[in-house]
Amino acid sequence: MTERRQRVPDVFDEAHRRCRAGEPVALATVVATWASAPQPPGATMLVAADGTVTGSVSGGCVEADLYERARRVLATGAPELIRYGISDDDAYAVGLTCGGVLDVFVERVDPGALPGLDAVAAARRAAQPAAVVTCVAADAGNAPADGGDAPADGGDSPGTRPTDPARRLGRRLVLTGGQSPIGSLGDDRLDDAASADALGLLAAGHSGMLRYGYSGQRRGFGVSLFVTAYATPPRMIVFGAIDFAAAVARIGAFLGYRVTVCDARPVFTTPRRFPEADEVVVQWPHRYLRTELDAGRVDERTVVCVLTHDPRFDVPLLELALRHPLAYVGAMGSRRTHDDRLKLLGEAGLTETQLARLASPIGLDLGGRTPEETAVSVAAQIVAARWGGTGRPLAALDGPIHRPG
Repeated sequence: MTERRQRVPDVFDEAHRRCRAGEPVALATVVATWASAPQPPGATMLVAADGTVTGSVSGGCVEADLYERARRVLATGAPELIRYGISDDDAYAVGLTCGGVLDVFVERVDPGALPGLDAVAAARRAAQPAAVVTCVAADAGNAPADGGDAPADGGDSPGTRPTDPARRLGRRLVLTGGQSPIGSLGDDRLDDAASADALGLLAAGHSGMLRYGYSGQRRGFGVSLFVTAYATPPRMIVFGAIDFAAAVARIGAFLGYRVTVCDARPVFTTPRRFPEADEVVVQWPHRYLRTELDAGRVDERTVVCVLTHDPRFDVPLLELALRHPLAYVGAMGSRRTHDDRLKLLGEAGLTETQLARLASPIGLDLGGRTPEETAVSVAAQIVAARWGGTGRPLAALDGPIHRPG
């Protein structure tokens, strides 16, 4: 038995909804960051014609200034690439007092972009990856010679050279699995080069910048393209239908994981007890994980939290999980339970290296007692494992707060 929940609409969903209603929107996207920037590349903020704002690019540092710029782009249709940072004279005025530098590309998205938006929306509904490649900068000093008359619509036909680099700005190429690309960046060879590299970023689950010559030459000047990767969300699989599992599922959903709760006992494993889970599955834990591994629905981003407290469930499950390169495998229990598990897992043939990957007892030492407090400690350990954090107080450390990556 499996049941799913719907997530709250995000910036993309809002852009798609408004464009389908015939409303243009301004979309601001972080395309590059340096030093201690507050948000990573790919963070977005939408400004609608009625003034409604969805999303954030800096956690509040530059939004007031960016809002006004987005309103201007919405009115004129002319995209802008804006740099905010401590190197700017007006950085303090716009609010980026926490340090760092970020480039933000602001563009108007019109209902004419619906073919690409529809394709991305369909891919997301099917839990398939998709990427949008957007030209965010063009170097006029390195523009090629005019290859012919410009098309009547002011753009460049695929395969022709631009008479004005600015015509490349805002061009998009949409890539979804198994379908032909939608749109063009203005040159067939550039489309081919960008498609190959964008799919590589998408496979890694990262948004990022690519730079080419105007016809796809692999050099550091010409056009700058930003790849927005709509990768499938990473999975969190919580085994054990207990109160702690409900709290861990809740915080996992908050962190952006697609959360599954699995237990073999149907009386406890119900959607009503786990409303924050995307899926609630009644199955023996190790059999469920085996099925998901065989089907390719578990990857190196997957985190597994074993909260079963029963060696009948957790030993065969952990034996399977630790043999695969998952992002995190944690197990709840006392230190005595942990020692007993290690003995049984060693007897099952797991190596010292594999056993060292087990986070047990699960979580960081925060002193918490309740299910919710325990869930915070588990989430903190998962985040630290993902980004290489130490788990120590920031006040006890030197250097940048935000780690690169």
